[in-house]
Amino acid sequence: MLSPIRYAPDAQDPKLTDILARQIEFTPELESSVERIISEVVSNGDEAVLTFTREFDGVDLTPEQLVVTPDELDRAARSADPALIEVIQAAADNIRRFHKNQKREDWSVDDGDGVTLGKRIVPIERVGLLVPGASAPLFSTLLMAAIPAKIAGCSHIAVATPPQADGDIHPAVLAAAKIAGVDRVYRAFGAQAVAALAFGTQTFTPVDKLAGPGHPVVQIAKKKVFGRVDIDMVAGPSEIVVVADHTANSRHVAADMLSQAEHGSGYEAAVCVTPDPNIAAAVSDELRRQLADLSHREDAERALSRYGAIVITKDLGEAVDLVNEIAPEHVEMIVEDPWELQKGVRHAGAVFLGPASSEPVGDYFAGTNHILPTAGAARYASSVGVDTFLKDISIVSYTNERLRKSAGAIIQMAEAEGLDGHANAIRVRLQTPEDE
Repeated sequence: MLSPIRYAPDAQDPKLTDILARQIEFTPELESSVERIISEVVSNGDEAVLTFTREFDGVDLTPEQLVVTPDELDRAARSADPALIEVIQAAADNIRRFHKNQKREDWSVDDGDGVTLGKRIVPIERVGLLVPGASAPLFSTLLMAAIPAKIAGCSHIAVATPPQADGDIHPAVLAAAKIAGVDRVYRAFGAQAVAALAFGTQTFTPVDKLAGPGHPVVQIAKKKVFGRVDIDMVAGPSEIVVVADHTANSRHVAADMLSQAEHGSGYEAAVCVTPDPNIAAAVSDELRRQLADLSHREDAERALSRYGAIVITKDLGEAVDLVNEIAPEHVEMIVEDPWELQKGVRHAGAVFLGPASSEPVGDYFAGTNHILPTAGAARYASSVGVDTFLKDISIVSYTNERLRKSAGAIIQMAEAEGLDGHANAIRVRLQTPEDE
């Protein structure tokens, strides 16, 4: 299993070097394939979506089946496990309560001379949410994307999610869509769904923004349609860094590392950082023991072999420095004083404090968002939230009095840039009587 390595800022272990160098990279062949799919959907609409759904998902649908009907949503809610529906509803309530705190309001200031400046906060009108579901029904991701969009006030919230082998969508996903107040659910995923949402087809209503995770083909497609629509981020495989001291339970640390390594791509990063060599050795032993019972053992082993590490630092301060270097999606702090230590974290998607705050708490139930930046993007990006689905419009209300005071500066700046039309737009106002 993983042998602990020493952190050496000036001479890194090759495994740690690979982790620090992780990027979201796509092969030219895959990029070319996605471009072809997008082009086909733009040219042939629903026909292309159905063709690629048949090719990649093995499901033969009619155009009428692309959209899930309201009756199907109702039936799914009734047919799903009542106990599961209860916890989905409880999770939705938590997500809703947390995200309501993020809503921004219009604002304006009196700038003197009767001038008003401000911002008007408006929702993005139409959004498309991407919810993976081929290997598992990710109803939690649907909640994480749809509820913030609903709070933002988006007028059209569409979900694209793959059909199962029988052509149906898992009842729990449809029940979550109903609970979250989604306006439309499409039986489609992959690059074809991204293109259909971005450009529109006979069935798909074009949207203004796309959000949500997905396999590399989906992420390439999102990148390709950016500009036609906005996107939340280009997401990569999951990541976790667990910072542990002498108080940590090695079983907990190992279990949390495996919770991310099991995701399935084989490129997930799972790292333990500790100043305690005894904890490092115990975590290595626990990983070996717990892997034996993991249903996704091969996936987890493959990920750990590539981007798994147990790193021994000289102290917790150096551990936090390494966290900031990695800028991971998830950081757990299983240490004596996590509140104090987390003050040093500048680059992370989400931070989990204390032994009870296992990463799956955030994935499912706490109410914070689990659609997070990966591959170092936490240096500049944030989780999906209400802001993801809002935009602002600047408001400028000048008066003649202020214009007269400012005109000379504006004209001088415009002429210095060689834009005499800009300068003239101000100059003509100075030459026009105010009562004209």
